[in-house]
Amino acid sequence: MRGMVVAVTGGTGFIGGHLIQQLCTGGAQVRVPCRNPDRALVLKPLGQVGQVTPIETDLGQDEQLARALSGVDAVVNLVGILHERRAGDFQRLHAQLPERIGRLAPAGAKLVHISAIGADSNSRSIYARTKAAGEQGLLRARPDAAILRPSVVFGPEDQFLNRFAAMSATMPFLPAIGGGHTRFQPVYVGDVARAIVAALAGQARPGVIYELGGPEVLSFRETLVWLLRVLGRKRRIINVPFGVAEFLGRILQHLPAPPLTLDQVVQLRTDNVASPDRPGLVELGIPPTPMEVVAPPYLQLFARQQVRTLPAQ
Repeated sequence: MRGMVVAVTGGTGFIGGHLIQQLCTGGAQVRVPCRNPDRALVLKPLGQVGQVTPIETDLGQDEQLARALSGVDAVVNLVGILHERRAGDFQRLHAQLPERIGRLAPAGAKLVHISAIGADSNSRSIYARTKAAGEQGLLRARPDAAILRPSVVFGPEDQFLNRFAAMSATMPFLPAIGGGHTRFQPVYVGDVARAIVAALAGQARPGVIYELGGPEVLSFRETLVWLLRVLGRKRRIINVPFGVAEFLGRILQHLPAPPLTLDQVVQLRTDNVASPDRPGLVELGIPPTPMEVVAPPYLQLFARQQVRTLPAQ
């Protein structure tokens, strides 16, 4: 890793900070192509002076993207969104950008792409369909690329546990969409970052899709129960049928920062669990980290009293 020049698209997001810190610790030089370099300034203290370089880049323009990727040894694509701000964002960012990165990156550069468990060209969810299209386009351009599909990612500043913890602090109940039967395999953001570093180090097989999940598979309802136990808070968990949730999603998705969209409800109809037929963290030499090891401290903000560290089940 030492001496490598690594471009990280989407580096200003949740996974980006954890990855860039690990890359800097390993001695890599990191470029962060982004539309607004000021947003990336918080990443510079993760490395030594000059080790992290934000580059003003419109990722939608081939010329600018090619310039940002020129001369790099590796590219990691973390770009992903949960909802569209403009019509066509899923298509541009999930489906088209990975292929363009594969086409414009230097021929000898290593490529690692973060997709998502559930990527499926036949899915009803546009999120899942465009994630699958991005994988396919990238592999057409660069058959040697490594693709990592995490389940729901948890860690400080996540949009998973933090969201429901905040809801529990202000609402008398928590919603369990579809009865809360959807299963997740939450994976720690630090483990995802380590998996990316392992792939850059050549431990991932070229062209192979890895699915990254944590050590536990929990239903939506079980996750909410666990969260309330950690917070020491009593709240009712109310079943919200899929039909009702879809109706709400159609309305709420028009808000600037929607708490729920129709497409997200569609995704919840399918389990988000790593396939036993695909390699994962273990094959990359990474023992999965349980939620109870790292989540309670950062959930302290939402606790009524001191957060309790739960014993492993």
